[in-house]
Amino acid sequence: MKAQAPLARAAADFAASRVALAGLALLLALVLAALLAPWVAPQNPYDLAQLDLLDSRLPPGARSAAGVVHWLGTDGQGRDMLSAILYGLRTSLTVGLASATLGFAIGVSLGLAAAWFGGWLDALIMRLADLQLSFPSVLIALVLLAVLGQGLDKIIVALVAVQWAYYARAARAAALVEIGKDYIAAATSLAISHARILFRHLLPNCLPPLIVLASVQVAAAITLEATLSFLGLGLPITEPSLGLLISNGFAYLLSGHYWISFFPGIGLLGAVVSINLVADRLREVFDPRRPR
Repeated sequence: MKAQAPLARAAADFAASRVALAGLALLLALVLAALLAPWVAPQNPYDLAQLDLLDSRLPPGARSAAGVVHWLGTDGQGRDMLSAILYGLRTSLTVGLASATLGFAIGVSLGLAAAWFGGWLDALIMRLADLQLSFPSVLIALVLLAVLGQGLDKIIVALVAVQWAYYARAARAAALVEIGKDYIAAATSLAISHARILFRHLLPNCLPPLIVLASVQVAAAITLEATLSFLGLGLPITEPSLGLLISNGFAYLLSGHYWISFFPGIGLLGAVVSINLVADRLREVFDPRRPR
């Protein structure tokens, strides 16, 4: 019961902010819509048998030749924009969550090892992190994708390579504060293995700042993936994301077909803003200097 008290207090502090609750509600709605996309989308926008070029660039609310209402219009290939956004949101969230999870696992493991063992290992890991952080994230991802090529797995690898250093530095800083405490000394005196000390005793006490960082990095990964896809170096057309949908509609902006880029942009904005609202509140809740 005592172990649950801090979590209950953190949940109560989070719920005290209506803005954070609104962001969480929007985020959950977007995640649910992405998960249910194959069942709730009016059309599978990437099934060629369901597309008709006669329905190309229909405005929002227009009816297709078959009598179907396209509430957000259609794109240049006749795809229903609402369906395309739901499927694109699914891909964008998958990329963001997968890259943040893998980057968290790799970066935190290296950061804890650097703080615990110190010496040459600490110096090596931190110098690699400093080297990685000295270059713009977009530049590193562009170079990696130029070598690896396009694909969902390729862009996740590129984003993990960009993100791991943030987790490593944050985990090392948090671990250095915890290593000098009594419970670590007690665990060391019992001859417990290094792995158990790091992941059973040290990691749980370093989680609060890492959770905040992870939530921020999910939004950063989604934004970076959208940037790369807009530039044509992210996902292929067979695995569309919101960034790729925005890119596909960019050529039609001057001809007045704004909805092809506008509505995917609204979807991307909603996903990033909702994640940032939740992350900002988590930062406040877990801030040790915040008055209780």
